[in-house]
Amino acid sequence: MNLLSTLTMNNGIEIPMLGLGLYLSSSGNQAREALQTALDTGYRHFDTAKFYGNEEDVGLAVRESNLPRENLFVTTKLWNDDHGYDSTLTAIDLSLNKMQLEYIDLYLIHWPVQDLRLESWRAMEKAQTDGKVRSIGVSNYMIHHITELLENGQVQPAINQFEISPYNYQSRKEVIEFCLSKNILVEAYSPLTKGHKLRDPDLIRLGNNYGKSPAQILIRWALQHQLIVLPKSSNEQRIKENADVFDFEISDEDMAYLDGLDENLVTSWDPTDSP
Repeated sequence: MNLLSTLTMNNGIEIPMLGLGLYLSSSGNQAREALQTALDTGYRHFDTAKFYGNEEDVGLAVRESNLPRENLFVTTKLWNDDHGYDSTLTAIDLSLNKMQLEYIDLYLIHWPVQDLRLESWRAMEKAQTDGKVRSIGVSNYMIHHITELLENGQVQPAINQFEISPYNYQSRKEVIEFCLSKNILVEAYSPLTKGHKLRDPDLIRLGNNYGKSPAQILIRWALQHQLIVLPKSSNEQRIKENADVFDFEISDEDMAYLDGLDENLVTSWDPTDSP
């Protein structure tokens, strides 16, 4: 496993296991500097969204990277206000225009908006057929949301992205296993708990044992669970540190210990009971 390691989605397309999350990386110099640091470090996977306000910066970084387009993986997402068939098609075109890219590698429904999400999915299927997006998936979907989509959609989602860390792993394990049983890969956002647990003595102790930081332990834990991991940072040193997780392996015993830290921690909105 290394920084270029990938998993293969159910449509045969590969996705890098480690990506840079861009939530709260404001548009302009901050986002551009973070993207450049990530590219220089070796990241090839970038996760943005209309809601993040930095799609333009991602597109610029991709275009100016001098790397073949097929070597870079860009995800963006449908925001809640844009749900519905026609609105979704318009939103996809707007994202493409902002990024000035010929296609989006992965387009996700950001949140499972009730009543409209199936129409949005139908539009995403058309965008995939038209070549505007290569893969389509969802974010913050629980089992009942996924089941609805599997029963009504024509295209199976390639990805489900939601918050995962050792601190909610047992609470989310059923969703993870359900997705994998349906050949849907799982992406972990907020794998670093938005910093809430980086001073946890358990993490610090394990980090000391491996000569790694608590953040590196969390990222490596997710990778060893075969999750796609999206640590977010705009700090140069942390972006580099978050990628330095391929020269060690957490033991089975320590993995099991980390798995047991669950306290149902959710640092964002919890979609569990969303209709």
